[in-house]
Amino acid sequence: MSSPTSMLPKRMSAIDPRQLATPLGDTINEHRGRLRNHRPTAASDVRFRLHMAAKMQKLAVVAFLLALIVSGGEAGPDGDLWDKHSEYKFLKCSQYCDDRLAVCIADKCVPLPYGKVKYYCHVGCEAKHLVCEKKYASKENSGCICVIMGFLVEDFPKELLVDIVKRIERTADRNSISLVCKRLYEIDREHRDFLKVGSGLHPATEALTALCLRFANIKTLEITYFGWMSNSGKQLDNQGLFVLCSNCPLLTELTLSFCSFINDSGLAYLSSCPKLRSLKLNFAQSISSNGILSLVVGCKNLSALHLIRCMRVTSVEWLAYLGQFGKLQDLSIKYCKGISEDDMIKLGPGWNNLRHFEFEMDAYYRHPKVYDNSLTEKWANHLNCENLRELILVNCILPRSRGLCCLLWRCEALIRLNLDMCIGVKDSDMIALSQKSRNLRSISIRIPSRYFVSIYQTSSLRFSDESLTALSIGCLLLEVFELSFSDGEFPSLSCLTQSGILTLIQSCPIRILVLDSTCFFNDIGMEALSTAPYLQTLKLVKCQEVTDEGMQLIACFPCLTTLSLCKCLGITDDGFKLLIGLHKLDLLIVEDCPQISEDGVQRAARVVSYKQDLSWLY
Repeated sequence: MSSPTSMLPKRMSAIDPRQLATPLGDTINEHRGRLRNHRPTAASDVRFRLHMAAKMQKLAVVAFLLALIVSGGEAGPDGDLWDKHSEYKFLKCSQYCDDRLAVCIADKCVPLPYGKVKYYCHVGCEAKHLVCEKKYASKENSGCICVIMGFLVEDFPKELLVDIVKRIERTADRNSISLVCKRLYEIDREHRDFLKVGSGLHPATEALTALCLRFANIKTLEITYFGWMSNSGKQLDNQGLFVLCSNCPLLTELTLSFCSFINDSGLAYLSSCPKLRSLKLNFAQSISSNGILSLVVGCKNLSALHLIRCMRVTSVEWLAYLGQFGKLQDLSIKYCKGISEDDMIKLGPGWNNLRHFEFEMDAYYRHPKVYDNSLTEKWANHLNCENLRELILVNCILPRSRGLCCLLWRCEALIRLNLDMCIGVKDSDMIALSQKSRNLRSISIRIPSRYFVSIYQTSSLRFSDESLTALSIGCLLLEVFELSFSDGEFPSLSCLTQSGILTLIQSCPIRILVLDSTCFFNDIGMEALSTAPYLQTLKLVKCQEVTDEGMQLIACFPCLTTLSLCKCLGITDDGFKLLIGLHKLDLLIVEDCPQISEDGVQRAARVVSYKQDLSWLY
């Protein structure tokens, strides 16, 4: 199938100025001053001109924007807009053309002024490396051709306009371009497939009805009432959800955040959405386990379910139903106090379908539940998660041979693992993981160090360098490694050391390394990293043993392009002297490091980001 741009005239990437239509109406004169003082310098200027186009109706500015979007134009040197993917270059006139835009067509520089006034054109023709300075004589002039800027949107093929409109992602920009003319309004109406609404819906049901009638092809809808107060108007209720389901047959993804007036009855209406695949509920205080059960029974194609702070969801019959009859591939449960780690065994055979699983407990509250000892055998014999690719566990208790800890032993396809403040992870679990998950690419571990001090001194179970050694042997595709300690107080008992981290770095193609509150990492570790052949990004947070001597070694890192330092006390301006003007780094980020000044890091990288807030010290 041919692309939209292939329908344009031969040897033309977007617009032929010689095909432009009649002059614009008097409405242009009302805004010429604003456009004259607003020079087109970057992509952000597109947004300004879209809003102006909405006021001026059919403008040649719209024609330029459409050409820019289709041709892939981007900001070039000196603020010019270049289309690097074709022989036609979109430029601006640098002199005498009233700050208007011009198009460089082969060896002809074509200025586009707003009228029939004779202008000089002084634009560099990049294609021929020429400068066109011929005075305007006539439209047939072979040098500079001054034309009337009156292009009509109706002259574009519909397929081309559809392609352009779909490329505009910001809602405000879509709204503006839909006001330019009726044709763009209709195209936007037909092809708008995403909406995000909230407190601005007033009256809620009537406004949503109008939106559904206008955008009948909506596929993704987000309704959020974050920050809502009673004087903000009435929230959307069950009746509004009924209207939504009745008028949006193509709805596939729905997010309800802080919707206090939607309960189990409203959720039942979603059963009439046959194509619904994803539902995200955030702080849905009126929805209970019964509502979730009716949802999963009615929505046969549901593949993604996210529950966040749903306090009334306590029983898990819905989870058992999904395990037996569902097609769930993405399951995320966060801060649902009535659901614990052991409840996940109810998913049963459904574990084999999961690709993404995220479970986060409330660290300060756990709903008391009693489980029989037979759960240990069930976890060991019935858990099959060979297709799981992403596993995120936060604030979880992982008892031996039971619960979610068994996942670490069975995930063959696992690519990303995040263990954040998980109590009970031990070397045997990580060794089993390294032997099973050969495709692991990313691992992030946050260790609750105070727990280590109080528990591991009397226990033979611990997380040590043996785990890192096993990962270095079994996970040879590992590219991202993040290690942090929760409170920065590393225990006196030796668990992890600098040697274990360096073993992992030297054995695996680590591209991104993040160390947070690892007080054992010092200048010797920096020296070892200077020989890491794949390391591209290094982030150090509260690594107080790294000094200027270690920083000066950055110049020796073979592939490092991004360096981030946060709350590091041992580094001063002297650590960056070797980097000044070296252009070794593409990006340097310095945040809250009291001994590093903003002047001291200037020119240490192509891009430098500096922030200073020392409140964390007090």
